[in-house]
Amino acid sequence: MRMAATAWAGLRGPPLPTHCPAVRPGLYRRDQAHAERWAMTSETSSGSHCARSRMLRRRAQEEDSTVLIDVSPPEAEKRGPYGSTAHASEPGGQQAAACRAGSPAKPRIADFVLVWEEDLKLDRQQDSAARDRTDTHRTWRETFLDNLRAAGLCVDQQDVQNGNTTVHYALLSASWAVLCYYAEDLRLKLPLQELPNQASNWSAGLLAWLGIPNVLLEVVPDVPPEYYSCRFRVNKLPRFLGSDNQDTFFTSTKRHQILFEILAKTPYGHEKKNLLGIHQLLAEGVLSAAFPLHDGPFKTPPEGPQAPHLNQRQVLFQHWARWGKWNKYQPLDHVRRYFGEKVAFYFAWLGFYTGWLLPAALVGTLVFLVGCFLVFSDIPTQELCGSKDGFEMCPLCLNCPFWLLSSACALAQAGRLFDHGGTVFFSLFMALWAVLLLEYWKRKSATLAYRWDCSDYEDIEERPRPQFAASAPMTAPNPITGEDEPYFPERSRARRMLAGSVVIVVMVAVVVMCLVSIILYRAIMAIVVSRSGNTLLAAWASRIASLTGSVVNLVFILILSKVYVSLAHVLTRWEMHRTQTKFEDAFTLKVFIFQFVNFYSSPIYIAFFKGRFVGYPGNYHTLFGVRNEDCAAGGCLIELAQELLVIMVGKQVINNMQEVLIPKLKGWWQKFRLHSKKRKAGASAGASQGPWEADYELVPCEGLFDEYLEMVLQFGFVTIFVAACPLAPLFALLNNWVEIRLDARKFVCEYRRPVAERAQDIGIWFHILAGLTHLAVISNAFLLAFSSDFLPRAYYRWTRAHDLRGFLNFTLARAPPSFAAAHNRTCRYRAFRDDDGHYSQTYWNLLAIRLAFVIVFEHVVFSVGRLLDLLVPDIPESVEIKVKREYYLAKQALAENEALFGTNGAKDEQPQGSELSSHWTPFTVPKASQLQQ
Repeated sequence: MRMAATAWAGLRGPPLPTHCPAVRPGLYRRDQAHAERWAMTSETSSGSHCARSRMLRRRAQEEDSTVLIDVSPPEAEKRGPYGSTAHASEPGGQQAAACRAGSPAKPRIADFVLVWEEDLKLDRQQDSAARDRTDTHRTWRETFLDNLRAAGLCVDQQDVQNGNTTVHYALLSASWAVLCYYAEDLRLKLPLQELPNQASNWSAGLLAWLGIPNVLLEVVPDVPPEYYSCRFRVNKLPRFLGSDNQDTFFTSTKRHQILFEILAKTPYGHEKKNLLGIHQLLAEGVLSAAFPLHDGPFKTPPEGPQAPHLNQRQVLFQHWARWGKWNKYQPLDHVRRYFGEKVAFYFAWLGFYTGWLLPAALVGTLVFLVGCFLVFSDIPTQELCGSKDGFEMCPLCLNCPFWLLSSACALAQAGRLFDHGGTVFFSLFMALWAVLLLEYWKRKSATLAYRWDCSDYEDIEERPRPQFAASAPMTAPNPITGEDEPYFPERSRARRMLAGSVVIVVMVAVVVMCLVSIILYRAIMAIVVSRSGNTLLAAWASRIASLTGSVVNLVFILILSKVYVSLAHVLTRWEMHRTQTKFEDAFTLKVFIFQFVNFYSSPIYIAFFKGRFVGYPGNYHTLFGVRNEDCAAGGCLIELAQELLVIMVGKQVINNMQEVLIPKLKGWWQKFRLHSKKRKAGASAGASQGPWEADYELVPCEGLFDEYLEMVLQFGFVTIFVAACPLAPLFALLNNWVEIRLDARKFVCEYRRPVAERAQDIGIWFHILAGLTHLAVISNAFLLAFSSDFLPRAYYRWTRAHDLRGFLNFTLARAPPSFAAAHNRTCRYRAFRDDDGHYSQTYWNLLAIRLAFVIVFEHVVFSVGRLLDLLVPDIPESVEIKVKREYYLAKQALAENEALFGTNGAKDEQPQGSELSSHWTPFTVPKASQLQQ
């Protein structure tokens, strides 16, 4: 069935509590028989048990005429577009009824807060256009709040007068009836049976087996139990744990998810104009903020951290967000309970990656120390430093002076720190390390997804984005659930993605242009420094140009990143992705492609292109009239190490400074702005402050994209160019130790509480990491073959001298006779060429050896990696057994239900096949028999 999405509303309706104010479900349409079955009435249950109420179902008769949720009585039912909540009559009495119906015995602080500010003085000074805009915003807000009341939410408005500014707080909460209805409509999973917490760490098990005390282990109070969970059904309410207590049955994160879903689908104008949802209101500046409340202050009570009644936020601060906990395991289950699965998966990945960096950092440091030892015993380096005036080198530019190779002694020694035989071993080690890291992360991710009950989230539970549902031109059946959902043709999306890829190519071209400009800058700077007349500066000309070029490149990177991220947001919205996960994956891929070119273009140029197309004295190659860059005396590998340290470490330092200073400065400015206005209004400094006011002074949470991007780019630097900088894993490890607690502190202390989002894994970031791992193997193979002296030294050992005496002279060619005659002196330059400037036989022999090395290296690494992939299962055996056990019990439950319905003749009450299969999923079946095992 196909129709306009704005004229479509699903008829799938859960049983609704009789005290719920005539809420009419309409998120997903099922078959007509199923709709009619749900339209029947049922008896009202007593106590806290919800019952069904009579619901009417109509098919849309005209465009823009159906509603998602209608709180009007059935006889006054009106229609609105999919993904919206609309009211039909005077909302005031309905809101009061909704707040009274099923409300808990004890009043609860609001679950969600909307904030907007009005500057009374500015309103009087505005021109007509600005005043019209202000009036439009006020109308949108009032319409939005009326629709929220119509959807069954309780809206309590608190106004705080701060001088000429009034800060309005709309405190939102939902009654028991509304929570029950939306919990079923949103397919939330709630606990059926409690299990002991099965969290474990492989390192803890290993240390326990060895009998070594585990200093990483810490007992964290209030450990969240594990549950057998099931998709919530109102008619099965007594079977769920805690259903007799309306105050605690829905956790704070579940209530936040329910309210945020309503906020995301509530219109404030005409839906075809995209006047829908809380995101658009925030983007338009109609609202200043929208956030769920924290559970309380993060600071511990006067009784101290051992007080028996710490809230969840205080537990996280005491045992996770403090700097003193840098050497303790992260309480991931506590993080998941408070912030949701998406945030918990990020910190799980960050902690897992940081733990694996420890062996890489140890091996890399040992390789670097070996290089330090070889600096003083390496014969070619000793020959260079002791050559004095034995090797006069050709000028670095057209009018530059001749120079002595011995003046580059320090550079040659620095290059030897990174360029030696241990680098080959470390490159092989890091390639296999990356493969094993991803293999064992897959196992860790599968275990967490099973324990957190989100293994089937993307395939079954995740719903279409409200923005997609409002703009989709038609509907189509979901191939998994069988329900009609908004649909956007794949061919149209492919065309839009193709157009977006053209924009990406243009932006990549801009990055390449910036890279070319930096190359020219380096060449010109080297010429200017070489002509300075200072012998020391002339010897370091190439290094000075390279270092300053790295800094300029970093500035370009940071500026272009800001521009492209905004552009990627626009392109991804235009592509019309169905779910939030797909939307985020598409956005992530776009930004990463750009950032990959942005951050890695300069290192790639230095590693694989610089010094390759220089020419020879008398016949130098040029770019736009400027001579092509050559590698310094220490080789291009030391320049690559310098570039990596500047970009990688510099970016980490800048990011950490931003993450420390910017939230504090923003929070300080927000507090100062609000408190200064209060003082002007004459309010007492010690006046009591509501929790919503305290949370409004915090910094809004901007999501996890930047955090993931920072870590993935770091992973690329650690793996792709590790042959040039064995210390990269060490710097990454030190940064990540700080990063974990820094991010934890931001989420607990400085950010407003984000809405808890579910996730199945870390998303497309894993596939990006896998791509970087494969690229790293190829990159390191070419680095060792073409940028390192490893193969030329090995060739010299095999063919000439095993002790490498004379190797320095072996690598230097003589200037052609024509050049020597023009300058009345001869000189040397680094190349394997004959006296006429042609490539020598040694060059071709080495080229064959280098290509063979690349082929052998990448085949060996890929073969071993594939073997490890086969030997290490993606899912642990224990988890796989549990999954198979649940699937078996699911089939048993299905058979027993069919037999029960068949004997009782209750055909009308028998769930449809698709409904039953989606309800009794392999990951949600209660398994009492397994508990006994």
